[in-house]
Amino acid sequence: METIRNPLLDENIFVPDTEAHVWGDGRIYLYGSYDIRGAKSYCSGEYHVYSSDNMTDWTDHGVSFRFSDISWADDCPYKALYAPDCAYKDGVYYLYYCIPDGRCGVAASELPYGPFKDVCRLDLNGEDGIDPAVFIDDDGQAYIYWGQFDRVRSAKLNPDMISIDKASITQPLSVLEHDFHEGSSVKKINGKYVFVYTDTHRHKDVRAAGMATCLGYAVSDNPQSGFEYRGVIIDNYGCDPGTWNDHGSIAEFNGQWYVFYHRSTHGSEFSRHVCAEKIEISKDCRINEVKMTSGEFRTKEFIKANYACALYGAVRIGGERLGLVGAKPGDRAVYRYITLENATGFRADGEGGPVNVYAGGRLICRGKADGRVYGFECLSGRFEIEIEFCDRRCLYGFEFL
Repeated sequence: METIRNPLLDENIFVPDTEAHVWGDGRIYLYGSYDIRGAKSYCSGEYHVYSSDNMTDWTDHGVSFRFSDISWADDCPYKALYAPDCAYKDGVYYLYYCIPDGRCGVAASELPYGPFKDVCRLDLNGEDGIDPAVFIDDDGQAYIYWGQFDRVRSAKLNPDMISIDKASITQPLSVLEHDFHEGSSVKKINGKYVFVYTDTHRHKDVRAAGMATCLGYAVSDNPQSGFEYRGVIIDNYGCDPGTWNDHGSIAEFNGQWYVFYHRSTHGSEFSRHVCAEKIEISKDCRINEVKMTSGEFRTKEFIKANYACALYGAVRIGGERLGLVGAKPGDRAVYRYITLENATGFRADGEGGPVNVYAGGRLICRGKADGRVYGFECLSGRFEIEIEFCDRRCLYGFEFL
């Protein structure tokens, strides 16, 4: 069984808006936007593709496509590439991309990781909108989904994969019925069409219209209409004090289903890391909500502070070493899950600040992030660990001994 560590990629790589696909070579591929660390804006002017054969070791295939490769978008003032998707047909991988003004385009390659060559702007009949997603049904008919709010649209792609059947355009979801925000992604599972999207059902006490932190899903017998709202798959609220949105997908790899999503860092809604969690899907396509996790860690394994899966207070992932910074007394960082095997000590690296350590909600140790070992009563089991800050100093990582 594959072992997940969140974030999935190197800590210095920030890939949000991820669509995951398993192609004919058996590897899983990630197609997403590409954030710049510490930037105060979404995305950048390039894409990278990442692949793995085990969900642990990831290959960066380099730049797959750049904004400068587009021949028709010189008039776009902010030259960035927003959330993409990829589809395969007849020996060609088609990359569907969008730019900040809502226009979409298509690029193509004979390889799943590119480089992709721009083909054309995609004519969406004046219904421009971000976040294109493509699904190919069992009969070979391809569908494209795009747009935000009540401007979400679906259409059949023509056999050329670079134009749509304009007579087939529908509005598959709505704000009223589904709290649809953006980020369409469709899969066919057990004969049903499962529509995953950014869902604003929750946190209306924080923002009247809700926060775009959930990946929700709806199910239908038709790929373009009749979607029944089913619930939330994952909510990234709490990954960072500045978090705002989520965008992802689901995919099956080596017999296990996963949800792919992102977490922001730096006390912002930007600099987003791709993460994944295992999910279970019933025969009637019901998906139980899962929590954000750090992954599976063990005794005597150094755990970088930025593996925190939930943060409470002002503390955030940031700084030169991507540690936990900006904490106030009482702030907490959560790590799910750590298996302790006869552990009797805790050691942390940081700026020397005092911390309290909880395992399964019980205080087990008081120490400092000063490199020294602090003892506690022998403990074994798989725990959710919380680190509580007692002052404002940074934490870089820790281990149990």
